[in-house]
Amino acid sequence: MTNDLIDLATKVGMALQAKRLVLATAESCTGGGVSQAVTEISGSTGWFECGFVTYSNASKTELLDVSAALIAQFGSVSEEVAGAMAEGALANSNADVVVSTTGIAGPTGAVPGKPVGTVCFGWSRGDTTHTERLVFQGDRQSVREQAVAHALRGLLRFIE
Repeated sequence: MTNDLIDLATKVGMALQAKRLVLATAESCTGGGVSQAVTEISGSTGWFECGFVTYSNASKTELLDVSAALIAQFGSVSEEVAGAMAEGALANSNADVVVSTTGIAGPTGAVPGKPVGTVCFGWSRGDTTHTERLVFQGDRQSVREQAVAHALRGLLRFIE
């Protein structure tokens, strides 16, 4: 775990505590990396509820209530699915706010219009969901680390 990620996770924890919010995660390509980063912080039990690692499409449907039709229409790596993952984690936990990730970390998995490094994010709170799609450069580890950092930075912006 890099110092930058620990610093970001610390800031997230402080922001969540200040607003009395509890976080959950819904992760695919990051494989629990966001959850790992936030649980590195002592006291995270006060603001972190749970993490869903839904790597397969079936788990996205079963655990997060993401519609199989939505996945078929847009693909599991899409803003639509990232948003549905975030909303599903919010509905299936006691959290107040959720961040989700789904993407293609590589080195394989690219499809037309979705190169390796494509990651979609979702942030959900109450009736508001924001999504974003980015393409990161680098190897699998680098893409995943960049995605975790972006998820945390986006979470800070989303809850402020």
